[in-house]
Amino acid sequence: MQQNARCAEEGGCPTDYIAISFAALFFILLLSKFILPFVVHKVPNIKGSGFWIPVIQIFASFNLLLSLVMSVEFLTFKRRHWWQSCYVWAGSSLLLLSLLAHFKFPCLFLLFLICFHSKLIYLLLSAWVEGPLGFGLLLSCRIAQAFQLYNIFVRRRLPPIRSYIFLPLLVLPWVGGAGFIHMKQPLNNRCHMGFPWIIPIMCLHALYVATLAGFWVAIRHIEFRFDELKDLLKGTVVSASSIGVWAFAYILNEIHDEISWLQAASRFLLLVTASVLVLVFFSISSSEPLLSQISLRKREPIEFETMGQALGIPDSGLLSQRESTPVIDPNEPLDKLLLDKRFRQSFMEFADSCLAGESVHFYDEVHEHEKIPVDDHVRRIYMARHIIEKYIVAGASMEVNISHRTRQEILTTPDLAHPDLFNNAINELIQLLKMNLAKDYWSSMFFIKFKEDSVRSTNHDLEHMADWNFSPRLSSIHCFDDPFHQEQFSKGSSQ
Repeated sequence: MQQNARCAEEGGCPTDYIAISFAALFFILLLSKFILPFVVHKVPNIKGSGFWIPVIQIFASFNLLLSLVMSVEFLTFKRRHWWQSCYVWAGSSLLLLSLLAHFKFPCLFLLFLICFHSKLIYLLLSAWVEGPLGFGLLLSCRIAQAFQLYNIFVRRRLPPIRSYIFLPLLVLPWVGGAGFIHMKQPLNNRCHMGFPWIIPIMCLHALYVATLAGFWVAIRHIEFRFDELKDLLKGTVVSASSIGVWAFAYILNEIHDEISWLQAASRFLLLVTASVLVLVFFSISSSEPLLSQISLRKREPIEFETMGQALGIPDSGLLSQRESTPVIDPNEPLDKLLLDKRFRQSFMEFADSCLAGESVHFYDEVHEHEKIPVDDHVRRIYMARHIIEKYIVAGASMEVNISHRTRQEILTTPDLAHPDLFNNAINELIQLLKMNLAKDYWSSMFFIKFKEDSVRSTNHDLEHMADWNFSPRLSSIHCFDDPFHQEQFSKGSSQ
């Protein structure tokens, strides 16, 4: 009995180690959920907020679980050093976040430099249990994703403020709360705080969850093609439930802190709830909807290789073997020739071999975008957003060479579903292709192969036509008996 009371007060109970095992397992599952699509399905590297916001979510999840383990007496050790303090472990990952901010979030890094220069860095380290770098940062990431969804699908425009600016602004109230807690020093030797502190702290949590719920209400009428709405609702419900469980556990700790088994049970409940939260709360559907469709539980290959296929655009994706190769006249305008799918594929392969395929890939995806009906705003926005993130934004993986004016017209458009959104960009790129790649393509091996495929396809079609009976009187006449056939073939071969 005395031993149980001691482990309840100092940590190291069997339930504590079970809870830590749960936390480690759930965090490994969280990492697998994010990493395995890239490893198993060879997904290309992603740049921008679509990649860094999920990474920060994982970072915040790790910080939340680690802070709970180190500050709520899960492990048996005496706090002899400053780094074992409740205040430090509630925000001990600050330096890691500052490094991340240095590379991808300069606003955050600048904020930390200012705080360090003004000797406020210790206040930032004095965050409570799962402060601004744990639960607060986790909620802020989801709010940033919901903010993007609201602007893109409801307002039909790109967000007016970039994520690397908006996210630090969301975290600022938590940083301010952490500094205030440090000045007041409400934590006792077991890292518990008095009952008067629980209400304002839970109100801060509830405010962010209410913000998530508000965004869900604002976008619930949108017919999303992926899991954005479901994931946002799931995150809102799970975070609200977690706050309720944590509030209940804290209240029990403060009212009945003399009951040893209740102390151990409440710690167990806190960490297990947080472990479930970080796994269920994580989502990439808001920023990378196509990647979110990859299922790691199925052995079949990826169902959708392109955004066009995922959106159900007709004839999207790879070429069919049944499609015939038409005879191409080099004297035709390039923009007209590119309308043919097989020619566009051949020209794209040639451009890729010259390490200049971005413009042709962009044309191909805009061509898919134009197939979507004008009144289907949601699918047009999905495709437009995909094209902008892949080709238009500065530093995109396949950024195209267009004028600054045209780029800004696209990025600041008041309507992402507008049918003429990419017209100016297409016109500029067609002119560049005419002056550069098009001239070299006609003398390349890619065009020779395309021409041979065209002749072979034509002969194959004529062989099928040899068995056709157009009328009883002409039933014995085959295509090879046609005197014009040899002439046409010789003309096609001489081109």
